[in-house]
Amino acid sequence: MATLILVRHGRSTANTAGLLAGWTPGVTLDEHGAAQAAALPGRLAAVPLAAAVTSPLERCAETLAPLLAARPGLALHTDERIGECHYGDWSGRKLSELSEEPLMRIVQQHPSAAAFPGGESMRAMQARAVDAVRDWNARIEEEHGTDAVFLMCSHGDIIKSLVADALGMHLDLFQRIHVDPCSVTAIRYTPTRPFLLRLGDTGDFASFAPREKGSPDAAAAQDDTEAGGEAVVGGGAGAV
Repeated sequence: MATLILVRHGRSTANTAGLLAGWTPGVTLDEHGAAQAAALPGRLAAVPLAAAVTSPLERCAETLAPLLAARPGLALHTDERIGECHYGDWSGRKLSELSEEPLMRIVQQHPSAAAFPGGESMRAMQARAVDAVRDWNARIEEEHGTDAVFLMCSHGDIIKSLVADALGMHLDLFQRIHVDPCSVTAIRYTPTRPFLLRLGDTGDFASFAPREKGSPDAAAAQDDTEAGGEAVVGGGAGAV
């Protein structure tokens, strides 16, 4: 079956503001996110793409714009099923405030039981995304053959849930997975099992280095990484 390249959108204005964007309109790439998007065509230059599928949200469209400009004729499709989780009443709120909500403990430790007020459950989020991948795998294979490669541009929690499905992990373990903005994750699907080929690959290892204590970067890193064992809902801003 086909090989799927999952690209998380570039860093957004909501990421750097510490907001849980969800489907909030008007969330675009920030300057660094635009630079990440501009570098994407070069990173994928050696990969023939049969098609690209995107979340309908603006930050994903902006991420793919340079790639589409570099590849005239590349078919682009939009699929709401790979759109961000519907966080409902949590959308647009600061992550620092949401960390105090009782539901956050469920989101972190038992996400299969988590349902966002006014939004959807994390189970429903994963199910729709997995259905989308299965449908597109079949379509791409039928139209382009079993060796075809296609791309989906989506969001942190969506990609993490797809990786968990590919690895046969329960959704309750998906918070152990991390994907940075504009990272590339690749899954090769076969008739018997998927194979995870890449996970959250940005080619940038600078974020692994410790920050100087007291620096703005250190404070931002503390907010954005898995400090104290907590995952960043929505995916976080990546390296600052």
